[in-house]
Parts: sequence; C-alpha cells; structure tokens
Amino acid sequence: MANDKKRQAISQVVTREYTINLHKRIHGIGFKRRAPRAVKEIKKFAEKMMGTPDVRIDTRLNKHVWHKGVKNVPSEYESGLQGSVTKMKTQSTSYTPSSQSLKE
Repeated sequence: MANDKKRQAISQVVTREYTINLHKRIHGIGFKRRAPRAVKEIKKFAEKMMGTPDVRIDTRLNKHVWHKGVKNVPSEYESGLQGSVTKMKTQSTSYTPSSQSLKE
C-alpha cells in the first residue's frame, strides 16, 4: 500500500503557462552578458513561481534565448513551467517552451 502512494505522488505533474518579460529583466545589462543573464533570470522566475530550488532549463528554451546571439535576446517569452511533485513536498522543475514562441 505504501508503494502505491509513492508512485502516485511521483507521477503528479504540474504545468503552468507564463509569459516572461525578459526585456525588463535584462535592461541595462552589457551586450556580452545579456543572454547568460536572461537564462539566469528565467531560472530565478521558475524558482519563484514553482517554489523549488531545483530548476532545469530545457535545451529548446536555451536555443531560443541564444538564437539571435548574445546581444539580441527576445524581449518576451511564453512558455510552460512543468514540475513533478514528490511525497516530501520537494519539486523538480523543467522549463519547456511553447510551440508559439519557437515559431518566431
């Protein structure tokens, strides 16, 4: 019986849709630091919204942030935060982009 509850708790996945305004988060940052700062700000946003320190950036999201180079980071980004909730109330979060954002 304990094993059934453990499997159920691990299989719960929470997905939330957010629009992140990257422009205001990297305003005033030097050109060669904009894309790395954008990735850090996305992680910080995901930590705040999902309530977990364990945040992993999806490779598609990383490629989308960097696709215009280090200077020209996209100003806004729509994506989904996905986290799995375990029995101990700790969450592992992965950040995946929505299909709309990748088309731009």
